[in-house]
Amino acid sequence: MKNHLFTPYTVKNVTLKNRIVMSPMCMYSSHREGGMVEDFHMTHYNSRAIGGTGLIMIEATSVTPQGRISPQDLGIWSDDHIEGLKKLVDGMKENGAKTAIQLAHAGRKAVLEGEIVSPSALAFNEKSKTPVEMTTEKIKETIQAFKDGAIRAKKAGFDIIELHGAHGYLINQFLSPLSNKRTDEYGGSKENRYRFLKEIIDAVNEVWDGPLFVRVSATDYNPEGLNAEDYVDYCSWMKEQGVDLIDVSSGALVPADIKVFPGYQVKFAERIREGAGIDTGAVGLITTGIQAEEILGNSRADLIFIARALLRDPYWPRTTAAELGVEIEAPKQYARGW
Repeated sequence: MKNHLFTPYTVKNVTLKNRIVMSPMCMYSSHREGGMVEDFHMTHYNSRAIGGTGLIMIEATSVTPQGRISPQDLGIWSDDHIEGLKKLVDGMKENGAKTAIQLAHAGRKAVLEGEIVSPSALAFNEKSKTPVEMTTEKIKETIQAFKDGAIRAKKAGFDIIELHGAHGYLINQFLSPLSNKRTDEYGGSKENRYRFLKEIIDAVNEVWDGPLFVRVSATDYNPEGLNAEDYVDYCSWMKEQGVDLIDVSSGALVPADIKVFPGYQVKFAERIREGAGIDTGAVGLITTGIQAEEILGNSRADLIFIARALLRDPYWPRTTAAELGVEIEAPKQYARGW
């Protein structure tokens, strides 16, 4: 039987040794609150590289201090962040993984002291702070911050950049009519709501020629919000702009009752892959090699993003290889136990 999970995947000039991606997950571990890489990050990410993960995407990394989800988030708004990120990248590469960073801005979902911003002055829920509606000048500053973040990511040596356009954070807030009530060129029509992301992609492309991914929430789980068909349009536009892969998640823009089950988001990755003609990554309660093989073997997605399973088991690729009867090379330091 042909194996899919442990076959290489090439995007532009980067080849992953397998189709396993460590999904970006917030660690809230920059304990000095300056957005710096700490010892925890070195241990956390390098252990997954040793474990055999093909691509490790580090957590949402904020392009501005104001854009952090929490004060303990990683940052990339200053050149001071480059040294720590480069050390982290070098360690992961030394241990056999390709590397990615997710550039992010939390918008109205930031839990910080002081002002938070969003396309419109609408709070996430009744317990959340009401954000300040962004001026055009603030929008342009934020687009520049994403561009500057991409420059720093390149200096740090990352192989791939992902833009975080999902889970109710700032880009997602612009895309959805539930959170974007603007009447200027950044609101109203679908094309106008896409403009913020379009201009970020254009700005990043000016300074970055490596693979570019975008994470999306393919449905708002709300009848007045966006669904997978809307994202077929958005992702077609992203493809035209040179985006290489869509990392397909869902939800978290507004409070919603979401029924979760193994692989519950895979159908969205499949629909976008088919409808927009772009490679996709599947994520969401994928925990076994058999699941991953079904998704890849039936051309429902091109990469498998693993989250909680890799928190439980840093050696999930090895565990999965054994499940599938595939031999993978051990790090030489661990060969006796492999």
